[in-house]
Amino acid sequence: MSHVKVKVLLLVQPQHFLHRRQRHTLRFAAGDGAATTFTVLINQDSFVEGPETLTLTLSNLTGGAGFATPGATTLTATLTIADDVTEPATNPIDDTDTFVRQQYRDFLSREPDAAGLAFWKDNIDKCNDPARRPAGLTVPQCIELYRINTSAAFFLSIEFQDTGYYVERIYKTGFGDISPPTVPVPVRFTNFLRDSQEIGAGVIVGQGSWQTQLDNNKSGFALSFVQRAAFLSRYPGPTSATEFVNSLNANAGGVLSDSERSALIAELSPNPADPSLRASVLRKIADNATLKQREFNRAFVLMEYFGYLRRNPDAAPDLNFNGYNFWLNQLNQFNGNFANADMVKAFLSSGEYRQRFGP
Repeated sequence: MSHVKVKVLLLVQPQHFLHRRQRHTLRFAAGDGAATTFTVLINQDSFVEGPETLTLTLSNLTGGAGFATPGATTLTATLTIADDVTEPATNPIDDTDTFVRQQYRDFLSREPDAAGLAFWKDNIDKCNDPARRPAGLTVPQCIELYRINTSAAFFLSIEFQDTGYYVERIYKTGFGDISPPTVPVPVRFTNFLRDSQEIGAGVIVGQGSWQTQLDNNKSGFALSFVQRAAFLSRYPGPTSATEFVNSLNANAGGVLSDSERSALIAELSPNPADPSLRASVLRKIADNATLKQREFNRAFVLMEYFGYLRRNPDAAPDLNFNGYNFWLNQLNQFNGNFANADMVKAFLSSGEYRQRFGP
């Protein structure tokens, strides 16, 4: 299997929250010279901006892969995105179709499948039908409620729980929180975006062999994760099986029972430095039911920033984790009930979110 890294640098006006550097990995079977594709997601907005440019760079070839140009180690191309001829008169995020599509892009890192798009659009548009609208709600009240519920459903979905939330738990298990209490989260937005897109590649729940694809993606990600320089620096080759398991368990908050801990130590003991064994142990702790339950609210709040605002909680304009801590306390106070906590509602109605799409 050959690999090539794709760096995507989108150069546009940062006040519109669109300036992003992304990295993807393209994989080719041995001897495969066929073209392959990847998707760069862009937002529908109402800003008059003119043409915008993407710089695409292919680099970091592995597995004997090579470019057609002799001696080349990178290839660069520029893609220009033309602005709409006529921009919408209102904020596009108020349109049901645009809103639902954006949930797929922001939380599942993909364009919607036709069936899913139709289902979630209908979940909101039913508010316009008196026979289907819940009793006692006006049309605006109904639309607000079902936009909130629809958006939250993407975080709660099987697809996100095993992609984005899995990434959060992998970082939590591998390294713990970055720098508590100053940075009380395990992963930064740029890393999260790159890794969650890799795990979700080719996965649409309910279509084809999605479970097999997802399982392969999760295993492949865990294997690559334990071979990253930062991980090897934390857990060098001489680390014993007991030290490795105990450290990961401590990072995760001590979620393993004695029998689970002993079983993982026994699994790793034949060769504690083996990447495949390390990846298996890492994944099993990251998928531990107790960790999933304990980390759920913290991840939910973090994904509000990553998904809606496309930034870290302590990035401008906040510059600290006060907002994150407020919403975490709010969510905990309401036992994880996002509706009673008004959390999703607050992010969806915030000026920062809405200004991603229009003035």
